[in-house]
Amino acid sequence: INEERLDYMTRAVNKIIQAGKYPAKVISTTNRAEALEGADGVLCTVFNGGIDIWRYDIEIPKKYGVDINIGDTRGPAGIFRALRNIPLMLDICKDIEKYCPNAIFLNYTNPMAMLCRAMQSETKVNVTGLCHSVQGTAKMLAKWINAPMDEISYLCAGINHQAWFLEFKWNGKDAYPLIREAILNNPDIYNNEQVRNEMFLHLDYYPTESSGHDSEYNAWFRKRPDLIEKYCTHGTNWNPGVYAFSLKRRLELEAGGKWREEIQKWIDSEEVDLKRGNEYAANIFNAIFGDNTPFEFNGNVRNFGLIDSLPEGCCVEVPVVASAEGLKAKPVGSLPPCVNIITSVNAQCEELAVEAALTGDPRKVYHAICNDPLTSAVLSLAEIKSMVDEMFEKNKEWLPNFKHFN
Repeated sequence: INEERLDYMTRAVNKIIQAGKYPAKVISTTNRAEALEGADGVLCTVFNGGIDIWRYDIEIPKKYGVDINIGDTRGPAGIFRALRNIPLMLDICKDIEKYCPNAIFLNYTNPMAMLCRAMQSETKVNVTGLCHSVQGTAKMLAKWINAPMDEISYLCAGINHQAWFLEFKWNGKDAYPLIREAILNNPDIYNNEQVRNEMFLHLDYYPTESSGHDSEYNAWFRKRPDLIEKYCTHGTNWNPGVYAFSLKRRLELEAGGKWREEIQKWIDSEEVDLKRGNEYAANIFNAIFGDNTPFEFNGNVRNFGLIDSLPEGCCVEVPVVASAEGLKAKPVGSLPPCVNIITSVNAQCEELAVEAALTGDPRKVYHAICNDPLTSAVLSLAEIKSMVDEMFEKNKEWLPNFKHFN
């Protein structure tokens, strides 16, 4: 709906089509109904509420001592992001039901679990959510032990941004001893992912999301400045774990229109890399309405008999098979107790936040945030209430379904 950004992206996609000499045609529009009419597949990544409101998801908790890095998934920042996005996503689903009811809807918008949970319970749309953390982490671990990816197999399950490699095998043999050895004996590998490596060394299963993200989802790494300095500042791979990296990056891109320069530079470059990347979407669409080659991926679906140890009906990230028959999730049993506890707490907080968004009950928002592991490690109940009230006040124009905040 932003015509300037739409123009840049149209030019970018056309450049790819021309470089590959593909028999494809781009139609760009700000009319959602026109875009959806008769679609076989729908991709969605949106940002409801610009940086002028999103910044308070980071800045207000920081003022209270909750030092958030990315803030797009869970905790106070992720929950308020969900409250703004869930009504929009449900509106999009209503249009999909109207204009392309048989379409496969692939969501790339965060907070992934809460948005998918709301869409899957409140609409009839065939929707799943996609992330690149599972396959990205698998590739990273394979590289650490010098294993070709085509010789690696794994079983991964949990919730979005907090799934766990329950198995990681090289040619059918458990590769975890090799990974542990690489982390303990190679300082470069350890320092590359300090938070996640500490979690693996102590909990015995490797988590899927990068250290910058992962540090927010538990109480171990961000509750004191000295811990942030030790674990979250110098070794978090692609996203420094220092305060508000994501916000700082966005502010830099917005200042003076730097994002325009970056896109234009790519458009003006002569070469285009046409090699298919690691994202799942193209393979899923191909499996369902292309040449029907089945494709297995980790997707976000509701938990009905998929992970026994997590709340029934919550949104989980598990193996899913895409085929001409559609999407079918695979049960994985229970998570190991050592990682199930933190995963279950976060899943329950997400469930409560979704219920709050659907009912307009601010008390449920407060209860979801006061049980968040990081927030509860830093603040008292009364302090959390003050923080939530302040966040509601900043978001009041974006949350019309919440009639009162106290």
